[in-house]
Amino acid sequence: MRQLLLGGLIASLGLWAPPVQAQQVTNTQVSAFVEALRLAAPKTGKQNDGLYSEWQITPGIIPAWSKQCTGRELTPEQLETSPVTARAIVTCITRGELQKQYRDRQNETAAVSRAACWWMTGNATGCDSGLTAAYTQKVLGFYKQASSKPSPATPQPK
Repeated sequence: MRQLLLGGLIASLGLWAPPVQAQQVTNTQVSAFVEALRLAAPKTGKQNDGLYSEWQITPGIIPAWSKQCTGRELTPEQLETSPVTARAIVTCITRGELQKQYRDRQNETAAVSRAACWWMTGNATGCDSGLTAAYTQKVLGFYKQASSKPSPATPQPK
């Protein structure tokens, strides 16, 4: 009887064990992804193309992203003139999406592709053909190159 109670207690404790946490993306993975997005950013050839920083960010999202990541709203022009701040904000924003995609897929290639799709379209799915597919493949290629190199420390925004 005592063994039965002890066995029941052990089994009950086993049911209450916390779930295994999904692996966190590393700083190296995030840095490689941020660099891949920079390298894959569209090159319009126009000085005033309406996109800002080396990552070609649309101006409407800059105030919200900068507020979320630095605690203060920046104008597109402020972001444009500070590559260190731009990189830090892109790192801050993309870390969460890359982590979400990795947690959902448990596959680095799929996570990078889906996060690149999200970066371009605002949705992690639907980049299976056309220009969006070409873009995500370009990001993935740059990511693989960047992740094979040691990454510099992530800069902090000013």
